[in-house]
Amino acid sequence: MARNSSTDDPLAPLTLAVGQEDLLLDRAVQQVVAAARASDADTDVRDLASDALQPGTLAELTSPSLFAERKVVIVRNAHDLSADTIKDVKSYLASPAEEITLVLLHAGGAKGKGLLDAARKAGAREVACPKMTKAADRLSFVRSEFRATGRSATPGAMQALVDAIGSDLRELASACRQLVADVEGTIDEAVVARYYTGRAEASSFNVADRAVEGRTAEALEALRWSMSTGVAAVLITSALAQGVRAIGKLASAPRGARPGDLARDLGMPPWKIDRVRQQMRGWSADGVAMALQAVAEADAGVKGGGDDPEYALEKAVVAVARAARLNRET
Repeated sequence: MARNSSTDDPLAPLTLAVGQEDLLLDRAVQQVVAAARASDADTDVRDLASDALQPGTLAELTSPSLFAERKVVIVRNAHDLSADTIKDVKSYLASPAEEITLVLLHAGGAKGKGLLDAARKAGAREVACPKMTKAADRLSFVRSEFRATGRSATPGAMQALVDAIGSDLRELASACRQLVADVEGTIDEAVVARYYTGRAEASSFNVADRAVEGRTAEALEALRWSMSTGVAAVLITSALAQGVRAIGKLASAPRGARPGDLARDLGMPPWKIDRVRQQMRGWSADGVAMALQAVAEADAGVKGGGDDPEYALEKAVVAVARAARLNRET
């Protein structure tokens, strides 16, 4: 769960989101944008990748406006900024403009540490967005998701959800929202079990499981059923990516490692280690690379880069299933 510094005003001149957990980084950005638009519905939001912020760009973006509009400038992967651009940012931090909120997303490592230190010295509002590698952290995240909705879930239900979903925070957050929307009263372990059993054929994970097992026809059938029942396309690409990455991680793990050690090191519950081992048959390193590329293209397609999200997903499912059989066919 993201933790804010003592300066907790989303409209502070500078927000520094530090970490590598994409969901938490996105939420930090969304909180600032929502606060800005609540203050001024016409807020101008500029969301930039690090390579789009060239020397001089920040000065242009933060120069006084004729209409004195509020502005939010978001810089992603700020640790990748060039040395000259970092000088510009440091200069700006010394005298930030009024009605402008600068949001820097930084991985938090040694790269770009000078900018990180300068932002903290300037009194940035800091939001910690650490990668959640421990099961206990993910359990805490699920607890906070239910608490935020004002709903109650038993410890067993929350553990069952973490065990079922795994390490993907977006999937965990989505599962929490769906349970809250669909289930009345306290959410317990039996509810979680019934929910996922009843929707197995319509889940993004079922699509991914069939695809990584090389079962093209079944994967496409599960995909069409999922789309018809309202499963978000982005959840399906996320499940496909998670399934392929799990195979890549386990394939590169030391041979002979104990399941418990693998579960800890790879961030998967033990039951998933066993499942991925079965799914690995037929996969090769080339197959993993090909599948990840196909999923990345589909992800771009469903997020606005293509005209037909369903077609993009079908292509990805077929490509993943073909990659699963690559080693057997060569």
